[in-house]
Amino acid sequence: MAKFDRKTAIVGIGATEFSKNSGRTPMQLATEACLAACSDAGLDSSKVDGMSVFSSEKNTEIEVARNLGIGELTFFSMINHGGGAPCAVVQQAAMAVHSGVADYVLAYRAFNERSWNRFGSGVQGRHQSPEAFDVSFSWTSPFGLLTPAQWVAMFATRYMHAYGATSEDFGRVAVADRRHAANNPAAFFYEKPITLEDHQNSRFISEPLRLLDCCQESDGGQALLITTMDRAAELNQKPAVIASAAQGVAEDQHMMRSYYRDDITGIPEMGLVARQLWKSTGLGPSDIQTATIYDHFTPLVLPQFEEFGFCERGEGKDFIADGNIEIGGALPINTNGGQLGEAYIHGMNGVAEAVRQVRGTSVNQVDHVTNVLVTAGSGVPTSGLILTTET
Repeated sequence: MAKFDRKTAIVGIGATEFSKNSGRTPMQLATEACLAACSDAGLDSSKVDGMSVFSSEKNTEIEVARNLGIGELTFFSMINHGGGAPCAVVQQAAMAVHSGVADYVLAYRAFNERSWNRFGSGVQGRHQSPEAFDVSFSWTSPFGLLTPAQWVAMFATRYMHAYGATSEDFGRVAVADRRHAANNPAAFFYEKPITLEDHQNSRFISEPLRLLDCCQESDGGQALLITTMDRAAELNQKPAVIASAAQGVAEDQHMMRSYYRDDITGIPEMGLVARQLWKSTGLGPSDIQTATIYDHFTPLVLPQFEEFGFCERGEGKDFIADGNIEIGGALPINTNGGQLGEAYIHGMNGVAEAVRQVRGTSVNQVDHVTNVLVTAGSGVPTSGLILTTET
C-alpha cells in the first residue's frame, strides 16, 4: 500500500465549456478551470501551494499561479507522455500533500486542440534532430506511420487477427460513449447519440479505424484540487478518496509504437498499473461499480478490460457485448460520454467524472457506487487510479 492511499482526496473539480473554438487563449481556459475547481471546494485559490501538470501543458505553473493570485509554490512537477499522465498528476499531488510538501495541489490541463494546434495531425512536420524523442520517429515515419490513428491501426489489425474482433466490436464502445454523452449537457455531443449502423457507415481514417472510432479534438480546460483527508473535512464537497494511484512503463516501451515486442495484442504497461492498483487496495474487478476507460481510439479499450482482469485475454469483445458497458450493464464506462462523446482533454475530464460518480452527482449516475476505476492513455507510458467513498 502506498502511504498516501485513502489519506488524500480530490476535493474540487472545475472545467470550462468543451468546444471546437473557445475564442480565448489556453491560459484563460486554464485559469478559469482552476478557479472553478477551487470554488467547487470552497477554497480561496491563494491558498494553493502546489501544482502538478502534464509536460505537454503550455500553461506553465508560474504563469497560472500569477493569474490565480498565488504568491508561493512549494511543489511543482510535470509528467511526460501526453494522455498517459492524467492519473499520474493526481498521484504526484497525493504524494505531495501526504508528505507535507504542499497543502493544496492543483492539477490541470487546458488547450485549444481543435482551433489552435491539432494533436491528431501527425509528426510529419517534425524537424530532424539527434534528440532521442525525434530519433524515435525515424523507425516508423518512413513507412507512412505518421499519425496517432495510423499508429493504433497497427495494434487494432493484429488484435482483430488474433482474437476475431471486428469493426462492429469497436463500434460498440463508440455507441456506448455517445449514448452517455447524449444525456450530458456538458458534452460536445449532447443529445447526439449514434447507432452501430452510423459507426459502420462512417469513413475510414486509417483502416480498420473509422471516423467514429477516433476521439474528438477539443478546446477546453479541466482542473482538479487535491489535499489530505484532514483538510478535506473542512471543505465544501464530499471527498473523492484516492484509494490508490500508479504509473507503468513496460519492457521495450515506445510512445504509441511499441511494435517490437513478441506480442502486440495486449497493453503490458496497463497490466503493470492494474497489478499495482489491485495489490495496493486489496480490491479486484468485482469491486468496481463503474470505470472511466481511456478511449482515444476504440480498439485500445478492449484490451484494457483484459489487462485489469475483467475478462480473459481476447475476450474484450464478449465483455462489451449486449450493453454490458452501458448504464444498466455490469460495468458502465465513461458515463460522461468519454473522450469520444464529451471532450478530449487528455483524460482529465474522465477523472472529474469519476469524482462525480463518487459524489453521486453524475448525469448518468450508477447505483451504489463505492469504487471507481480510472485509466490513462493506452499505448504510452501510462497511469491509473481508483477513487472510493471509503476511508
